[in-house]
Amino acid sequence: MDLLKQKIVEEGSASGKEILKVDAFLNHQLDVRLFEAMGEEFARRFAGQGVNKLLTIETSGIAIAAVVAKYFDYCPVVFGKKNVSLNLDKEIYTSEVYSFTKQTTYQVMVSKKYLNAGDRVLIIDDFLANGKAVEALKDIVEQAGATLVGVGIAIEKGFQKGGKELRNAGVKLESLAIVQEMKEDGTIVFD
Repeated sequence: MDLLKQKIVEEGSASGKEILKVDAFLNHQLDVRLFEAMGEEFARRFAGQGVNKLLTIETSGIAIAAVVAKYFDYCPVVFGKKNVSLNLDKEIYTSEVYSFTKQTTYQVMVSKKYLNAGDRVLIIDDFLANGKAVEALKDIVEQAGATLVGVGIAIEKGFQKGGKELRNAGVKLESLAIVQEMKEDGTIVFD
């Protein structure tokens, strides 16, 4: 998606060869017009799949998924919680995920009343690197007996293994921008 790639080049920055900072428009300050364009593109790529739920993980995926829902007939957005709270239902699906950026392992939790057999789920997230967050969400979809329609990612780090592993597992993965390399001089190379 050219608009997203342009934003990455103009407003993003590489911090070393593995960290891509896009907080100016994607995960700290939000460019809602960009999110709308991403929603239109995800709707085009997953047209006719009968998506009736979007699933993401807190925190950065929520804003994107909320805007994307508009392009899937305002279907509900369900998000995996990372922290136990008093208002979380007792009946939950859980899966473990390791966060590369935070260097920690945590449980992702989704209430059983919001994800059910018969649901056709599209996972939406901001980044895909090693694929651990998507694997955890995929596991939760399977626990619910729901159908995983596919995965929509804003930015995939193509030089890491997550995308390849998901595609090899037969998951329909659609990434709007695939970064193949981040050079020492800060240049970002796309697929």
